[in-house]
Amino acid sequence: MEQKQFEVIGTYQEKDTWKPYKKTISAPNENQAKERIFTQIGSKHRLKRPYIRITSITEISGE
Repeated sequence: MEQKQFEVIGTYQEKDTWKPYKKTISAPNENQAKERIFTQIGSKHRLKRPYIRITSITEISGE
């Protein structure tokens, strides 16, 4: 299955503040990109899903 590039923008909660993030991730579709963001940020910052917000997911064209 073909991997596409997605730019994901959102915020995550660190202590009492919401910090912004912008990540580029490769995934076969938008839903999978969302799951991978939850996995990466949750693992790195020890956060559960309610503390990670996704504002937008945009596919980046490869050409």
